[in-house]
Amino acid sequence: MTSQVSEFPAERTFQYQHSLPSLPVPSLEGSLAKYLDAVRPFATEEEYQVTAAIVKRFGEGIGKDLHQKLLQRARTRRNWLEEWWLDAAYLELRYPSQLNVNFGGPAPYLEHCWPPTEGVQLQRTSISMWHTLQYWDLLRTERLDPHKAGNVALDMDQFRMLFCTCKVPGVTKDTIINYFKTESEGPCPSHVVVMCRGRFFSFDAVCDSHILTPPELLRHLTHVKQCCEGEPAGDGVAALTSEERTRWAKVCVKLAMTREALTGDPTIRWGDKSYNSISFADGTFGSNCDHAPFEGMVLVTQGYYVDQQLKATDGKWKGSETVRPMPLPEELVFTVDDRVRSDVAHAKHQHLCVRLQTQDLQVVCYAFTSFGKAAIKQKKLHPDTFIQLALQLAYYRQHGRSGSCYETAMTRRFYHGRTETMRPCTLEAQNWCHTMLLPTASAKRKALLLAFNKHNKLMAEAQNGKGFDRYLLGLYLIAKEEGLPMPDLFTDPLYSKSGGGGNFTLSTSLAGYTTVHGVGVPMVHHGYGFFYRIGDDRIVASCSAWKSSPETDAETLFQNLVTSLHEMLHLATTAQL
Repeated sequence: MTSQVSEFPAERTFQYQHSLPSLPVPSLEGSLAKYLDAVRPFATEEEYQVTAAIVKRFGEGIGKDLHQKLLQRARTRRNWLEEWWLDAAYLELRYPSQLNVNFGGPAPYLEHCWPPTEGVQLQRTSISMWHTLQYWDLLRTERLDPHKAGNVALDMDQFRMLFCTCKVPGVTKDTIINYFKTESEGPCPSHVVVMCRGRFFSFDAVCDSHILTPPELLRHLTHVKQCCEGEPAGDGVAALTSEERTRWAKVCVKLAMTREALTGDPTIRWGDKSYNSISFADGTFGSNCDHAPFEGMVLVTQGYYVDQQLKATDGKWKGSETVRPMPLPEELVFTVDDRVRSDVAHAKHQHLCVRLQTQDLQVVCYAFTSFGKAAIKQKKLHPDTFIQLALQLAYYRQHGRSGSCYETAMTRRFYHGRTETMRPCTLEAQNWCHTMLLPTASAKRKALLLAFNKHNKLMAEAQNGKGFDRYLLGLYLIAKEEGLPMPDLFTDPLYSKSGGGGNFTLSTSLAGYTTVHGVGVPMVHHGYGFFYRIGDDRIVASCSAWKSSPETDAETLFQNLVTSLHEMLHLATTAQL
C-alpha cells in the first residue's frame, strides 16, 4: 500500500476485471470432509458420531442434488455467490443497519501531525476532504495501482462502490444504487453533501475541471456553519436511516426528497451511504459506512492513503490560497409533514435505545509494543497466523475450552470475490493449546508447528475458492429457494455450536499492516469481537464483549493475549522454528 499510486501507471486500476477467473464451486466430498474436521473440536465422541452420520446421509442424498443445482447456477454466472451473499448478508436483513451492519471508526489516524485541538475543525476538514477527493480522482482516472497477491491480480470492483453509492430501503429487500464511472466511461456525480445540525447542503467539488482546493472547500464549509449557527436545528430526517428497514422504506415513500440527498458524496451519518466522513469539533475524524457495497479493506486503503498524504505534508496545505468565484453551497430541503415528523421522532427514540445498547458494549484497545511483524517473520512464521493462535490460546486459558472462531479470508483472486470464512479453531490448534497449559509438556514445539501448518493450509484454500462455509450457504439457499425441507445438516446442534449460521464465539479480522484500525462487535452474546493490525514493531488490537454476559471480559482476554504472545515468541525462539 505504501506505493499504491502511479503518476503514469503502466496498469490501470480496473484493467484486469474482465480477465479474472470465475468463482469456483468446491467439491461436495471435500467440503463435507472439511466441515467434519472443523466441528471436531466442539464435539464429544458421541456428538461427533451423530454429526458424521448426518453428514454422510447428506452427502449421499440431497446434498448431491443441491450440488448439481449449484453447478448449474455457476454455469450462468461468473460469481455464483455474489447476488446471494449481498441479499442474505445485507439487503434482506430487516433490523436497523447502523449498529448491526455498518462499520464505523476507520479514518485517517493523525497522531503524527493532527492531535486533538479546538478551533481547527473546518481547516482540517477542508484538507482531509481535499485528499479524499484526490482519491476519488485516482479511481476516476484509474491511477490507483491494481492490487495483487504476488503476481496475481485481485478484483478491484469494490473500489467502484466507495463513492457515488447508496443503499435504498425496500419493504422486503433493499437495493444499492451506484453512479460511479471512470473518466473513460463518462461523467459521474462530483458533489459533496454536508450535514450540519440536521440540515443538508450540497456543492460541486469540481470547478472548471479542477477539484476545489482546501481554501475553496474551507469557504464552503464556513458558509454551511454560519447558516446553521444560532438557527433552529433541521428536521433530522437522517435519523430515519437508523430505523428498522421496512419501516424506513414505508416512510421513504412519504418523504419527498431530491435524488442528491440519497446518492450524494460523503454526508454525515446518513446511515445508508457508502462513505460518511465525520468531522469532530476537536479536529479529529471518524467515518460511518454501509457494509453492503464493500469490505473494510476498501476503507482501510483509502484511509491509509489520506493518512500518508497528510504525514508527507505535515497536515498543511502548501498550495495557492486563491478562492475562485463559484456558487455557494445549496441547501437541500426535505418536504416533511406531521406524519414524517412523527416518524423522525420515533426513529430518534429507537436510536436512543440503540445508544443505550452500546453502553452494554465493553471495548478495549491497546498497543502491544514488545514486538511485531519483524520479530515474527524473523522466526519464519506468518504474523497473522501467529496472532490467531495466540488468541486461541488466550481464550483457552481464560475459559478452559476452545472457542469457535471466524477469520475473514479474502477471495479477490476471483471475479467480484469478497470473503470466505476461515475457521482458526482447528483440532491441531486445540491440541496445542491443551499442551501449552501442561506444566512439563515436551511436545509444545511440535504441536505449535502442526497448528501453524494447518492454519496456513486452510487459509490458502479459503483464499483460492476451496473453503466450505460459503459453499454450504449456497446449498442451504438452494434448498430454501426450492421449498425443500431443510436438511438435517443445518439443524444439527453441532452446526451452530461450531459457529455455523453466524454463531462464532470469536469474530475476528485482520485490519492489515497499515496505521488504520477498527473495532467489531461480537457475533453472539457470549462472544468477542477481535480486530487487529500488525506493525513492524507492534500489534494493535481492539477487543469487544457484552458487559451483560457473565462469561466474557474483553480486558482479561487481552491480557491473556499478551501472555500468549510472549510465550509463543519464546517457544519459537527456543524451538528454532
